[in-house]
Amino acid sequence: MKSILIIGMGKFGHHLCTELIKGNNEVMVMDINEEKVRDLIYDVSKAQVGDCSDPKILKGINVPQFDIVFVCIGTNFQSSLEITCLVKEMGAKYVVSKANRDVHAKFLLRNGADDVIYPDRDTAERASKKYSANHVLDYVALDDNYSIYEINPPQEWVGKTICENNVRQNYNINIITLKADGGSRILPPPDHCIKEDDVLMVMGENADVEKLVQQL
Repeated sequence: MKSILIIGMGKFGHHLCTELIKGNNEVMVMDINEEKVRDLIYDVSKAQVGDCSDPKILKGINVPQFDIVFVCIGTNFQSSLEITCLVKEMGAKYVVSKANRDVHAKFLLRNGADDVIYPDRDTAERASKKYSANHVLDYVALDDNYSIYEINPPQEWVGKTICENNVRQNYNINIITLKADGGSRILPPPDHCIKEDDVLMVMGENADVEKLVQQL
């Protein structure tokens, strides 16, 4: 369990808060608009209304006590930048700021953010990967170099074992999870015979996985 502060309770802030609570984290939320925190009062450890670009407001909540501070302000970049800078100056251990554009991300990283997230861009990228290729069921970018795709197997794999397909050597990817017959198996054995309705989660470097996906 981690202690987390979320500043800015728009749609993304709400979704983030909900997921963090599901993970049994202790979450405090803040927004300048009372209506945006009202529905979360009974779910979070604390909800506060205030302008977080005001140092006096931030000093009153003891920023260093939180393991992570999320700055989720997407409509006012100046406020996002000011708050990011302020919480870092006040001793925030780790600051994650929301960005809408690359130029914003550069300024945020130079002025206190330890990491930057692009919710809209990441959602669009995931959707494009999922819907533009046949038999791609889901997609997750692990970082700039590696991805995981959930796919149906290529036709030439069907009826052969993982070993016979020589997946790792021929494609430079790993099958990390197999979904078959209503169940899932992590790191399936090399003697598993791949069926047409199997669902595979494959991981590898972006170029290698995307090359495989293009063949589906």
